Amino acid sequence: MLSGRILTPAGWIKGRIDFDQRIRQISEDQGADGRLTILPGFIDLHVHGAAGVDIMQGGGAGATVARAHAKHGTTAMLGTTMTATDNSIRRALNGLAPVIAARPAGGARMLGVHLEGPFLSIHRLGAQPADAVVMGSMDLVRSYHAIAPIRAMTLATEVDGHLDLIPQMNALGIRVQIGHSNGSYEDGVAALKAGAAGFTHLYNGMTGLNHYKPGIVGAALAHAEYAEIIPDLQHVDPGAIRAALRAIPRLYGVTDATSATGMPDGEYALGSQRVYKCVGCVRLATGSLAGSVLTMDQALRNFVGLGLDLADASHRLSLYPADYLGEMERGRLATGAWADMVVLNEELQPVAVFVEGEAIDLTAT
Repeated sequence: MLSGRILTPAGWIKGRIDFDQRIRQISEDQGADGRLTILPGFIDLHVHGAAGVDIMQGGGAGATVARAHAKHGTTAMLGTTMTATDNSIRRALNGLAPVIAARPAGGARMLGVHLEGPFLSIHRLGAQPADAVVMGSMDLVRSYHAIAPIRAMTLATEVDGHLDLIPQMNALGIRVQIGHSNGSYEDGVAALKAGAAGFTHLYNGMTGLNHYKPGIVGAALAHAEYAEIIPDLQHVDPGAIRAALRAIPRLYGVTDATSATGMPDGEYALGSQRVYKCVGCVRLATGSLAGSVLTMDQALRNFVGLGLDLADASHRLSLYPADYLGEMERGRLATGAWADMVVLNEELQPVAVFVEGEAIDLTAT
């Protein structure tokens, strides 16, 4: 049982939650401690690593990443790959498959894979290696999907042949996201009409907004229902975040976290690339941003710091990503939903986290 100020689908109540693996009852109790806030657990749909390990390493990396992020309130996530050689991608997927099939003790639920590449534009790579970019094919997608379930796919939809892949990916249950794209506004609109569902780390890795050439950013701001954004206040200026919040109804936050998350300054891996953590950000040797060290609890505090009320900030880190994937039993505190919860103190710091009813040890190393 937990008690405090609870964010329910109907709004805030002071009360208690009775649960085992699932929420059994939510009841009002005016005597509950209002200093504690209970939110749905965070759902991060773009995670590369943490605690010194990278998803692309395969093996037990996925379990380590799931445990590291759970301590920051993430209760469900997508393990996210990098553009890489075919063998490297298969190694990562084979490492993720058992973590997806069985949640590691003390860790977040791995809902599936976000395949970020290799079907990208060589003109908008960001930290993705150019030598591994390939043209997409459904045979390749199906072979990856057979190893581990792909739930989201980043695609440069303007590349010849890619637009035709979107309905076929949708038929497999894959949410196609426009990203690492050099496309025009018209290309973005065409992709949405073909069935693309969102945008990968909005503003980053795509053609920007210009009043003569609106670009992929313009297509997102004008037409998107859903889009990711990295609210670390380094990838996107606060003013641009506010513009996206006004334009995109279900803009949701992701971390794009790397192996440097939770680690001291130094050199780390991001797929085949070497990246460097310094002063709270991660960069390639060229100085370009390369993922982040953001955690979802800090994303919540950043959203609130930008002026969002706490319920709105919570929705953008729990409810909206859950709905985007069709996970209707996550991302909300309601009877019958999974008991995925984060308990926060008055400074919005996690003091307790529950994943499917399991209490996470926040002090574990």
